[in-house]
Amino acid sequence: MLNDFRAFIAKGNVLDLAVAVIIGAAFAKITTSLTEDIIMPVVGALFGGLDFSSYFTLLGPVPDGYRGSMNDYAALKAAGAPVLGWGEFVTVIINFLILAFIIFLMVRWATKVMRRREEGPAGPTEIELLMEIRDELKRR
Repeated sequence: MLNDFRAFIAKGNVLDLAVAVIIGAAFAKITTSLTEDIIMPVVGALFGGLDFSSYFTLLGPVPDGYRGSMNDYAALKAAGAPVLGWGEFVTVIINFLILAFIIFLMVRWATKVMRRREEGPAGPTEIELLMEIRDELKRR
C-alpha cells in the first residue's frame, strides 16, 4: 500500500496540483490585499467612509453587559449581537470576482499556448507533398 501511495504521489499530475494549490494560496493573499488595501478604501471613500468592510446593520438588541462602541462591527459580532455584515460580504464578493477574472485570464492564456503547441510549425499540406512527389517522379 505504501508503494502504491508513493507511485501515486510521484505522478506528475499530483505534483502539478500541489504546486498549483500552493501558488493559488499565495495568489489569494495577493488578491485579498488588493481588494482590502487598494480597491475597497476607494469604494469606501465613495460611500463616505474608509473601511467599507465594517459597514453593517444591527438587527436586534445588543447583549447585556456590552460596553464597546455601537459602531464597531467586529466587537458587536464578537459580543453576539445580531448584525448583518453587508460591507464585509461585498468585500468578499469583489475579492472573488477579481480572483475569478485573473484565473480566467490565466486559463485563457494557457489554452492559447497549448493550442499553438498542438498546431506546431506550419508545414506543407498533403496536396503540396503529393505535388512534390509527382514532380520528382516526372524528373526521373
